[in-house]
Amino acid sequence: MNKTKIIFMGTIDFSATVLMGLLKDERYEVIAVTTQPDRKVGRKQLLTPTPVKELALQHGIPVYQPEKLSGSDEMTKLMSLGADGIVTAAFGQFLSTKLINSVKFAVNVHGSLLPWGRGGAPIQRAIMAGHQEIGVTIIEMVKEMDAGKMLAQRKIPCLPEDNAGSMFDKLAIVGRDLLLDCLPDYLSGKLVPIAQDEAKVVITPNIAPEEEVIDWTRSAADIVNQIRGLSPQPGAYTFLNGSRFKIYQAEIIEGKTGSGVVAFRDKKHLQIGTGKGLLGLKEVQPFGKGKMSAADFLNGIGRELKTGDQFGN
Repeated sequence: MNKTKIIFMGTIDFSATVLMGLLKDERYEVIAVTTQPDRKVGRKQLLTPTPVKELALQHGIPVYQPEKLSGSDEMTKLMSLGADGIVTAAFGQFLSTKLINSVKFAVNVHGSLLPWGRGGAPIQRAIMAGHQEIGVTIIEMVKEMDAGKMLAQRKIPCLPEDNAGSMFDKLAIVGRDLLLDCLPDYLSGKLVPIAQDEAKVVITPNIAPEEEVIDWTRSAADIVNQIRGLSPQPGAYTFLNGSRFKIYQAEIIEGKTGSGVVAFRDKKHLQIGTGKGLLGLKEVQPFGKGKMSAADFLNGIGRELKTGDQFGN
């Protein structure tokens, strides 16, 4: 059996899950991987490879890491490898038309129900918008961002307890399986891609730093969705006594008091007023500390916090 030779492009854990699916499928041979350059991570600023690079090296696959792929020497080398196609998943860079046209096919595993969710943060923004279903779309690659014709689409529930981290994990598996399900029919010509409805396009750009800040005049429901959409990274935050205070998990509670004002606290519970309802904190991270439960915070450095104190100052 002649295997389809693929160049895979991706960066994060989501991408690595899709790559592993291709590696386990005997119909395909991944002949090269392209991923983002190693970055400094954590307090010690250690140079760290991407999850995709780590997986590729484990399987002896050549890795290319250009800062910018388009027009680079690495792109020229990739075009000379004789690949049949390119598969991308959360790669983080645009592909040039020249590169796309150098292979028989180029498809992208995209984490949204297109045409809603073109851009870099569709999963986070779907959660922040309160969507109860989120999905994956397999699309043809074109130079315009996430604008290619659709090969297949699949959706799953987004549960109240889900956050961006859990949905990335779930949708990586959905994307892996959907790609492997639809790719054979696409390559054989049995599957005809469908154009996106341009009238329904919604752009979901990367999260801006100012969007991480909690606005206590919004409803508790909106703030909970913001917290879920930004957890575990980068994390939604407010200020307490002038220092940054991150919130990773919270719940909606009936009640009313001033926005950002402590409405209730005991040794285990901390409830903050919003524009509508109260926000019950469950997991937090005070400045300079690690993540902890609200109870641990209240019994530790937050033991002086009292009803009527203000968040956001």
